[in-house]
Amino acid sequence: MTSSGTGSRTSSETGARVAVTGATGQVGGRVARGLASAGVEQRLLVRDASRAPDLPGATVHVAPYADGDAARRALQGVDLLFMVSGSESADRVEQHRTFVEAAAAAGVGHVVYTSFQGASPTATFTLARDHHATEQLLRGSGAAWTFLRDSFYADVLPLFVGDDGVLRGPAGDGRVAAVAQDDVAAAALAVLRDPAAHAGAAYDLTGPEALTLEEVAETITRVTGRAVTYRDETLEEARASRAAYGAPDWQVEAWVSTYTAIAAGEVARTSTAVADLTGRPATSLAQLLAR
Repeated sequence: MTSSGTGSRTSSETGARVAVTGATGQVGGRVARGLASAGVEQRLLVRDASRAPDLPGATVHVAPYADGDAARRALQGVDLLFMVSGSESADRVEQHRTFVEAAAAAGVGHVVYTSFQGASPTATFTLARDHHATEQLLRGSGAAWTFLRDSFYADVLPLFVGDDGVLRGPAGDGRVAAVAQDDVAAAALAVLRDPAAHAGAAYDLTGPEALTLEEVAETITRVTGRAVTYRDETLEEARASRAAYGAPDWQVEAWVSTYTAIAAGEVARTSTAVADLTGRPATSLAQLLAR
């Protein structure tokens, strides 16, 4: 479907051929399962076929983002593509470029892309710059597009807590409107059901509240019973502790900038997009932890 489409017919009603990437991951997997439950036939584009979910009405195609030929073959005849951003890597933008060009060559009409809140070439969170670059690629691809600009995932906040029960990072008293992965998938499914109505739209997907990391720690403690505290690190401390994992410099900076983006206030704004798209309130961190 393209931005010139009209009406509110669903992808299944119009016979649209749908493809989903990232089906072996958290958000893409939820979306693929949701489409299957709705009876929508889909193509799952994956890097490793052995990890692909076994879903009714789904065919599996091995098509890594960096393999333009495989992607073009897998996307032939596809009208609607749900594109989950690729795994973090130094060349992620180039991989995205190859994939977007393959989608254009295959004639894909509409791409729904998982971007990031505050995507910008000057974003503090370094990986948000990748998302901005990918948005620009899609804007120039000739296909209709919809951007789902997710905040940081609330689901992973507890994973930032060390074995010592300390959530540490240079976030100061900044706030984050973290969003539940279930909410992102539900919003994506709403867009995929009626893509023409969302062509050319960019939605910030956030939780219902913006919390400091001290409040995040307090919430984890209160809901789970695990004693968690927050410690504000200096940049030097943060870089040193992350570098200990042996990661490359770009990855260390990405990890550290997760916290400095919070400190800068770039992920503090809440949005009603989850509720607007899904018809139900966004999930709070406390609700997520209690599940």
